[in-house]
Parts: sequence; structure tokens; C-alpha cells
Amino acid sequence: MKVKIFAPSYKRPEKSITQIKYPEVKLVVRESEAEEYRENGNDIVVCPDSAQGNLCRVRNWILDNLFEGADCIVILDDDCKSVGRWQNQDNNKFNSEELAEFCESSSILCEELGFKHWGLNCVTDKGAYREYTPFGFLQYIGGPFQAHLKDSEIRYDESLPLKEDYDMTLQHIKKYDGCLRINYAHYDVKQAEQTGGCATYRSLQKEKQQFFALQKKWGKDIIVRDKTSKRSFDFNPIIKVPIKGRNNGTE
Repeated sequence: MKVKIFAPSYKRPEKSITQIKYPEVKLVVRESEAEEYRENGNDIVVCPDSAQGNLCRVRNWILDNLFEGADCIVILDDDCKSVGRWQNQDNNKFNSEELAEFCESSSILCEELGFKHWGLNCVTDKGAYREYTPFGFLQYIGGPFQAHLKDSEIRYDESLPLKEDYDMTLQHIKKYDGCLRINYAHYDVKQAEQTGGCATYRSLQKEKQQFFALQKKWGKDIIVRDKTSKRSFDFNPIIKVPIKGRNNGTE
């Protein structure tokens, strides 16, 4: 199975951490910023400025235009410091070859299960990984690492640029009875530590607006606020899934 990996990037021509760690990842940048990215040695794909506006729109452009020759597209954040997995008590961070092999085998597993979307654990802490549940089928798949099989009909809701990953998870559960989350593997991103990217339009007020828009779309029984986060800018949901799927997992 052929897998391509892309990372949308905006106003971070010198901070493309993902490509430093994984050179095979191609950055997807707007046409008006392409020259500056190239000057810094980045390997890029140019996305028309007309397809820009928010991250969802760029991701949809990737899915609609860059699948040629591929069976799966993985979309990473451009500030991904590493992708790795727990093995026994060790946190093994993938090198480029290991990441490619992992993405291929995970895409095959996803297809065999009848799903169209897979991703990773969003928590790097070993204490959050339960070894008896290496996979989840109704769990939230975070935006920093999302994989899409070629024949998926689902696209990002461009009205939810800060909660698009929760919505994407629910869309797949509704249409395909689930999605594959590989709980023993995880990503590590800088996210809130940086300028550029989503940081250009993320604020507490916008987070609140996006949360309630997501809740309106899916209902208060499915979208519940997570009050455990200690980060002031977070207004994140917990997904409660009454939709019939492959298991009864939540979150």
C-alpha cells in the first residue's frame, strides 16, 4: 500500500520541525509564501492561495488533489517533534524508515477492518497507555496526525477549523461504523508553543464558539466539555458515542 505524507504549513518557513525530523514529509504551503519556504530548504507542494483560508480547507485540497499514485494520505502538523510507540517500557521514536513502514502496515490494517480513517494516541505519557487496549474504534483521532484511505467520501467541515478532528472522527463513526486509533503509538507536537499555523486564529473566544458549533451539529449528548485540561486556551470536547459501532469506547 502506497502512503504519502503531507504537512500543511503557514507562516513557519524556518520552523518546519516535522520535515527536519522526517524529510520525506512534503510541506503544503500557500503560493504567496512558497519562495520563502524554498529559500529555507523546505521540500514543498504549492497550494493556491484561493484554496486557503483555514486548515480544513487546505486539508480538503490535499485530499482532493494529491492522492495520485497513493492509497493513503497521512496529514501531519508541521510542528511534529516525533512519532513513536510504546514497546514494553520503552518509548521508541520512529526514524524515517520506521515511520514509513508503520504507516503502510497501519493503513493495511485500517482497510482490512473496513475503516477509512486512522490515527494515533494524542498522549505521550506512558501512564495513559493501557496495554490491554492497543486499538480503539470509537475514539477521538487528533488533528496533528490523521490518515485517510483513498476511497473515503468524507471531508473536513470547513466551518469547524478548531474542532475539525472531533467532527472528522464522528463523521467516520456515523458512516463507516468507526475509525482505527492505534493507542500504542503517539505523536508529539509543539502546538501552542509556536506562532503561525492555527495560532494565528486560535483564541479562547474562538475556541468557545467552535465548541458550541460542534455541539449544535452533533448534540449535547454526544459533545460534552472536557473540564480536566489546565490550559487556559482549551475548550475541548469529550465525545460520547451512542452511535452503533465496533465497540463501546468513548472519548
